[in-house]
Amino acid sequence: MVFGHRFDYSDQNFQMLLKLLSETLQLEGSIWGQLYEAFPTVMNFLPGRHNEIFRHYKDLSAFVRGELEKHKQDWDPSAPRDYIDSFLAEIEHNAHDPAAGFDEFNLIMCALDLFLAGTETTSTTLRWALLYMMKYPDIQEKVQAEIDRVIGQSRQPTMADRADMPYTDAVIHEIQRMGNIVPLNAFRMADKDTTLGGYFLPKGTAIMTNLTSVMFDKTVWQTPDTFNPGHFLDSDGKFVRQDAFMPFSAGKRVCLGEQLARMELFLFFVFIFQKFSFSPVQGVELNLEGQIGATLTPVPFKICASLR
Repeated sequence: MVFGHRFDYSDQNFQMLLKLLSETLQLEGSIWGQLYEAFPTVMNFLPGRHNEIFRHYKDLSAFVRGELEKHKQDWDPSAPRDYIDSFLAEIEHNAHDPAAGFDEFNLIMCALDLFLAGTETTSTTLRWALLYMMKYPDIQEKVQAEIDRVIGQSRQPTMADRADMPYTDAVIHEIQRMGNIVPLNAFRMADKDTTLGGYFLPKGTAIMTNLTSVMFDKTVWQTPDTFNPGHFLDSDGKFVRQDAFMPFSAGKRVCLGEQLARMELFLFFVFIFQKFSFSPVQGVELNLEGQIGATLTPVPFKICASLR
């Protein structure tokens, strides 16, 4: 969707891109990233791993720049192939208005944001899914029983199946709640003087929203600190939406890729557990604490996968 083509798994440039993305997100949430956020002027003059963040972004930007230059060689404004082509059209249409923000620098930054957000967050959530299903094999078995009953083993899942799979849908939502991969959301900024909860926020105030406080609110969730798909099921086993479930944030600045992510998670999750069963390595205790970066990711773990 961003670049107009699919990367092969063996593509070395693609593998390096994923490695840089992963390391960058980890560094941004590390003590080095936090020190830079607190003391940017001082940290600019000091050695340390925070400097790797900027080197990685330089390499990532160069990768997107290469894709952009390839697009410009055969770009047809009347037949956009992807996001880059569409952005190039906006650059041309807004050439007379620099303040509109449509230029090649913003194109690279936006393409990088979309690619980063659309790749890392979904894969991290699926890693949490594998971890929780190994931790709770009885829940894994119930998911697979519903898959077998609704879809069977002979065809691939489709989004039309979700309505008939309330338990699986509830499990995916509970994985997102417990995984809580963006605990403090992304930074926001007040675009005008605002009063919120009795506090005055001047225009330009940086704001961080604590999504963790909502996802684990004891007044909302029956067992907030325990993995429980029942949080999203009624007494008849039908799926129930919860207002406090907001892994994609809320409001006008809600995650741009929410609908795509919901589809990806359902289709990937169901297809994986349709074909495989997963268990931990014998004698190894699973770690559900996670490690803090720009996102909350599982500690690296090994799994045993067996064909069903």
